[in-house]
Amino acid sequence: MDASGKYDSCQYWDFSGPNSTLMQCKEVVYDTSTFESTVITDMGLVCENKSKVTPAQVAFMGGGLAGAPLLGFLSDIIGRKKTLMFSFLAQGAFGLGVAFAPDYYSFVIFRFILGASSAGVFMTSFVLGMELVGPFWRKFAGIVIEYYFALGVVILAGLGYLIRNWQYLEIAISAPSFFYLLLWWIVPESPRWLLANGKEAEAEAIIRHAAVVNKVSLPAKVLEAEATPTVSLGELLTGIIRAPRLLIRTLIILFNWCVISMVYYGLTLSSGNFGVNIFLNFFLSGLVEFPAYTFCFIIDKTGRKGPHCGAVILGGLACISTIFVALYADQSDPSTNWIKVALAMVGKFGATVAFALIYIWSAEIYPTIIRNAQMGASAMFARVGGMTAPVIADLGNVVKGDFGKGLPLIIFGGVTVAAGLLSLFLPETKGEPLPETIEEAENFGRAKEDIEVIAVRSLGKDNFAYQNGEAESKI
Repeated sequence: MDASGKYDSCQYWDFSGPNSTLMQCKEVVYDTSTFESTVITDMGLVCENKSKVTPAQVAFMGGGLAGAPLLGFLSDIIGRKKTLMFSFLAQGAFGLGVAFAPDYYSFVIFRFILGASSAGVFMTSFVLGMELVGPFWRKFAGIVIEYYFALGVVILAGLGYLIRNWQYLEIAISAPSFFYLLLWWIVPESPRWLLANGKEAEAEAIIRHAAVVNKVSLPAKVLEAEATPTVSLGELLTGIIRAPRLLIRTLIILFNWCVISMVYYGLTLSSGNFGVNIFLNFFLSGLVEFPAYTFCFIIDKTGRKGPHCGAVILGGLACISTIFVALYADQSDPSTNWIKVALAMVGKFGATVAFALIYIWSAEIYPTIIRNAQMGASAMFARVGGMTAPVIADLGNVVKGDFGKGLPLIIFGGVTVAAGLLSLFLPETKGEPLPETIEEAENFGRAKEDIEVIAVRSLGKDNFAYQNGEAESKI
């Protein structure tokens, strides 16, 4: 019996001998009132094997960490369309492999590969969608795709409610991946990728077909190949280190990506720790994303900094507030659990808004010459945050009592508030031209007068002429 007066689930006292002995249970009886079977019950991941649960969850996020750069590199070589089809095929195959895994270790390996392929599906779909539309629709396409991610969470909650056997559920969510292969005959290759790889004729054919569908007339010459600047890892690091303002901004952005990803996935994984229906909790965690993504459309009027920082700090404070519920609220009152759920949903709202906006904001801060490389690094930090999410979410089961149930939210809230406050030091990018070089990124957001003073000090006063009160370089 533990400190709360509940009987231990794995051990018992044997009083048959002269001395009492603490013994391990020889047989485990599982509660099947919620789930018919789970990975934990079928593989015996309880008692001495309970520590294997978290690594199995981390494996999926670890696969995403490995799959994002590998499949991103593959898409640059063989194209977006072929990479997307390969990711669909792998996602379906290894999803079924997870369902029929004969033991724990093969289950973890299949989960790792499934995570890699799932990262490839979303990442390649996102890039392909952004490259198929013009600048006016790019932000719209970048946000709308997130609605379907949220829809997937909502559908999964419904499927989980209807299918209580984990293997059947895994099959139900994996098999549709094979049907997506039919998109090969519907979705075109990215004209931008074709143009960058010297396939102008194919790119022009796709654009002209789109023009016919949209009833738009095109001139005789519509494409002009442009050289895409590339930069090595060494040049990337050297350039950032020599630009201290850009370096600090990069560190703040990377921290935001890591924290936002950790909180976003952590709150989803913690949905079963609030004492109310797990299916309803999971459903609400997906449903709250719809208004969050809709909120993001205000950035063209308000800018990026205000909505991002406000959403992050609001979500963090909501998560931290759960400590007061755990310490002072009546835990026997059913309404207390709903207060926890409400605070968690506010936290999820903030994390969702931040996740959508950090994509746009960071891309506008990074200079063109190293934008792709830095966005790739940001995505990797997001995967690291995703890998830590299951570990922190599991603290609700490790630390006993009502405080333990609220501990993950307290941690999520603390780091989120820190990320939001640090984001205040990032520059506003609304209406500003994108920085092309590291020098432009270093001076981005700095007052014109400060730039002029620095330029005069660096190049000398004699090299500048002043017209209408503004400095103009003679060099």
